[in-house]
Amino acid sequence: MVLERAWPLVLPLLIVASLFLSLAWFGLFRLMPDWLRIGAASAFGIAAIASLYPLRYFRWPQRAAIDRRIERANELEHTPVLVQADRLTGSADGFAQALWHEHQKRMAEKLGRLSSDLPRTGVPERDPWGLRAVSLLLLVTAFAFSAGPFGGRVADAFRAAPGVPPVPPRVDAWVTPPPYTGKPPIFLTADANRETALFDAPEGSDLTLRVTGGSGQETLTFSPTEGEAAEIAPQGAADPAQAQHTGVRQFSSKLVADGMLVLKSGADEIGTWAFQVVPDTSPGISFIGEPKRAVNGTLELAYRIQDDYGAVSGKAEFEMLEPQASDARPLYDKPDMPLSLPRKAAKDGAAKTSRDLTEHVWAGVPVRATLTATDAAGQVARSEAKEFRMPERPFTNPLARALVEQRRILALDANRKDRVLDLMEGVTLRPEETILNPVHWLAVSSVQSRLKQARSDDDLRGVVDYLWQIALAVEDGDLTAAERRLRQAQEALKNALENNASDEEIEKLMNELRAAMQDFLREFAERAQRDPNMAQQMPQNSQQLRQSDLEKLMDQIEELARSGAKEQAKDLLSQLQDMMNNLQAGRQQQRQQGQGQSEMRQQMDKLGELMRRQQEMMNETHRLDQMQRGQRQRGQDRGEQQGQQGQQGEQQQGQGGPMSAEELAEALRQMQQGQGQLRGDLGEIMKGLEGMGIQPGEGFGEAGEAMGEAGKALGDAQGEQAVGEQGRALEALRKGAQDMMQQMQQAMQGEQGGSEEGGRQQSSDRDPLGRPRATTGPDFGDTVKVPDEIDVQRAREILEAIRKRLGNALSPEIERDYLERLLQMR
Repeated sequence: MVLERAWPLVLPLLIVASLFLSLAWFGLFRLMPDWLRIGAASAFGIAAIASLYPLRYFRWPQRAAIDRRIERANELEHTPVLVQADRLTGSADGFAQALWHEHQKRMAEKLGRLSSDLPRTGVPERDPWGLRAVSLLLLVTAFAFSAGPFGGRVADAFRAAPGVPPVPPRVDAWVTPPPYTGKPPIFLTADANRETALFDAPEGSDLTLRVTGGSGQETLTFSPTEGEAAEIAPQGAADPAQAQHTGVRQFSSKLVADGMLVLKSGADEIGTWAFQVVPDTSPGISFIGEPKRAVNGTLELAYRIQDDYGAVSGKAEFEMLEPQASDARPLYDKPDMPLSLPRKAAKDGAAKTSRDLTEHVWAGVPVRATLTATDAAGQVARSEAKEFRMPERPFTNPLARALVEQRRILALDANRKDRVLDLMEGVTLRPEETILNPVHWLAVSSVQSRLKQARSDDDLRGVVDYLWQIALAVEDGDLTAAERRLRQAQEALKNALENNASDEEIEKLMNELRAAMQDFLREFAERAQRDPNMAQQMPQNSQQLRQSDLEKLMDQIEELARSGAKEQAKDLLSQLQDMMNNLQAGRQQQRQQGQGQSEMRQQMDKLGELMRRQQEMMNETHRLDQMQRGQRQRGQDRGEQQGQQGQQGEQQQGQGGPMSAEELAEALRQMQQGQGQLRGDLGEIMKGLEGMGIQPGEGFGEAGEAMGEAGKALGDAQGEQAVGEQGRALEALRKGAQDMMQQMQQAMQGEQGGSEEGGRQQSSDRDPLGRPRATTGPDFGDTVKVPDEIDVQRAREILEAIRKRLGNALSPEIERDYLERLLQMR
């Protein structure tokens, strides 16, 4: 009866539990997404709680009900089980009691054959289709399936699914140096760099690290050598959903200090990289020599710029030395002079810049110049200060000089306008004496009127420009226009090359330069016609500059610019500018060359001829000495090498026969007279130098002594000793010639370079274009740095002849020793 009453109430709970266990053992919970898994587990929980509700109707069977069930199960009539427990009601007499006991006795006899009964739950009536068996079948099948490799566990319903395993992250890291360093990127994760313990990176390099895949929780930390570690935030940190969607996380930072870079994913370390930052040193700039005035009046600055990655700009800053009034009102700013940067291939960093500042109002004013250089990192270097007078254009006309002086006064202080007017009135006070050309008088009167009417600084600047134009017209007329046009064309082309202009613009500027060059050469020819001394005073052996040379040089500049070789094009343009500067030395330089230079060249030619004769005499002495030694050696080896000497004797007889020992000694004595004559010629050259004011150096004295010793050795037929003394004499002559050249250059510079304008003058060993002359005096071995093609070919022929002679087995031993020493010389 308990089973019949409890089973229908418990069966829903058991069905819910069996379905739950079947899903778990089949592994379905493990395959469900979290939201479905949680929903299914919650539904089973609610169903289980709901199935407990019918249990509240369960009642334990009572005694009477149990008795009736027994009677019904045994089909007992008259309720014999119930009779055993019943009692008579009311007052009962003895007969009634006896009768009741007899009845109970008879009913008890029926109870001796009682049997049990099976439970009747009534479930089949409620589930006629037998669906309850499906849950049991699923439970048994799921239990068996759970033992397999794909079976599930009950805990899967309460545990989050592991999901798809994360993709192993791919890490790409690289360092990009600043562009101005010219260094390639460093790939930290490349196979070639995996074993690198320490990476060198320029300061300011960009560090980039990209993580593809992974968990998306990667962190990047940089720990400097000195200081606290700092975490580098990924790019797009404000939108992590986007990064999670793309699966890419990128980190970026700048390297400014040594340290360690660490990439982690949670607590796991993915990679580490150590860096040593190479600092960007400050640039350095210094003068090379003193600022100079070029022959055409331009300011020339030679300097050296040093920087680890190259400077990006440079300029010269000027400061006026003369104190100005506290209330001075200058009309113009300080001169602006950008500096040309040295070529990247130049190891010493030397460079040179020339700029025409003669038109600036500071021309002729004492200034202090300081050079500055700036690198790509913004670091600025300053040089030492140099004090000099700003180059100015020399004016020989008194009126032009007066106008330029008044222009300078007005430009430096506009408050002195009245004084300038007074000076101009003084100039025009007696025009018939001071201003011979009426046009010039009209121009001066015009500028005087404009100055009186000037009210603003712009008006005054117009007057200053007008004064300069009048001064140029008074001094040179219209010829300076061509020179100005040439300078402007050169400057425009130079700026275009520095700014990487297009090919069309460069072609246009090259055409302008060619036209300006034509005008300038035509002006130079007209100037030469007016001054015949320019052509007469030019050295006869000086190299000439032809128009075709200039055209070829300009064509090379244009080709280099079009091909992208801007630096080489700027170098050729600078050479062209130097050639023009030297060419513009003009009349003033040629007038300063006189008879003294001609005499100096004559003495140099004599000395060169003397050295040549001494060299020839030494060669002849050496030849005779070798012959003399060969005879002595053959005399010693006559007995041992009779057959070989006989063969050599036949060959020498076929050639005319050898000289005897007496003949060789006599030939050496005859050379004594020639050596004495050379010594006498050297004495005459020394006297000539003393007459020119040049003191012969010690080298000439040593050469005279060596020549005397060589003469004595020749008189004693001592060829070997004579050759040694002659070589010493040649070396002393070269030393004395170098000293003589230095004194000559100093003398010529004293005559040419003492003008107030200063500057670089043309030396005696240079042509008007500043190139070394090939025919001016002897070559003492200190001017030619690189041999030309002819010298190289000649040297090859000499070496080939020496090797061929050395390979001859019949050559004497002493000759072979001498040839081997020649080949061993460096």
